[in-house]
Amino acid sequence: MRAAVCVEAGGPEVLRIRELPVPEVRDGWSLVRVEGAGLNRSELRTRQGHSPGVSFPRVLGIECVGTVADSTDPRLPARTTVAAVMGEMGRKFDGGYAQYALLPDDLLMPVTTTLPWEVLAALPETYLTAHGALDTLGFAPDGGGRLLIRGGTSSVGLAAVRIAAAQGVETAATTRSEEKAGALKAAGADHVLLDDAGPLTDTVRALWPEGPDHVLDLVGTRTVPDSLRLVRRGGTVCVAGSLSGWLLPDFEPIATIPTGTRLTAFHSDTLRGSAGQGLLQRIVDEVEAGVYRPDLDRVLALDDIVAAHRRMEADEATGKTVVLPWAAAGT
Repeated sequence: MRAAVCVEAGGPEVLRIRELPVPEVRDGWSLVRVEGAGLNRSELRTRQGHSPGVSFPRVLGIECVGTVADSTDPRLPARTTVAAVMGEMGRKFDGGYAQYALLPDDLLMPVTTTLPWEVLAALPETYLTAHGALDTLGFAPDGGGRLLIRGGTSSVGLAAVRIAAAQGVETAATTRSEEKAGALKAAGADHVLLDDAGPLTDTVRALWPEGPDHVLDLVGTRTVPDSLRLVRRGGTVCVAGSLSGWLLPDFEPIATIPTGTRLTAFHSDTLRGSAGQGLLQRIVDEVEAGVYRPDLDRVLALDDIVAAHRRMEADEATGKTVVLPWAAAGT
């Protein structure tokens, strides 16, 4: 089989296309023919050498979709359509940047769908994270409220905009590029805020004098202190992205978190396997019904993986990049 192997920590050029043996099925693990894999910034950080415990060479990829090629689990007959996210994919064991992946049975989520592979591949990590983060923020069941999404043109940001809009939430989303404002409006954002010149205090207060009820921070460590200042007293900030890194240096909770304000986080690993299967099927059904439309930035072949990582590292993408391992170069 062909796979994109990260041979060592470094720049995009350390991703090399290699011929590898197709893994053999063993108890508790199933062989999946990978039809699509969404790219994620966590893979970029792993490639750079920032994921503790990861050894190289390694096939990266924290998510994939495809069909069961072989399994000893009666729950997973051959040709079953499945998705998988997280669970140390692409870190402790090889992940989705390959034509086949040997994955733990309890990581696989069978789904029923007629969606094209590139559309299905854009959903698992992105929409499970967006749904999970919005649920963590605690919106009222009847909708309403004010939501600020920081990092709005990331794949998760655009998905969160679409979900919030469908729920009737007044949403403001940020971008560092005026050229990407149209994508946020098209996804359903009520307000687009340019976030390229320090704190957003004046801009947000002009829109919502008391601040938003909720902030979904996908930029992460660089903007968390500012997000805590922006949210209304008693509101909630949820950190669910790491566009600016994973660690918040010199964090003083008592000084940084205003009294009564809540700081929480969401990690998609909580929705892997059976925990996320029902939600993923609902997401797939809603996409098929036209409730949501995934935002695809690029659909590429495995041979284009270096270019895809360069584009991701340069923050040029708007939405999700998907790799189809069986596609011809230049797809």
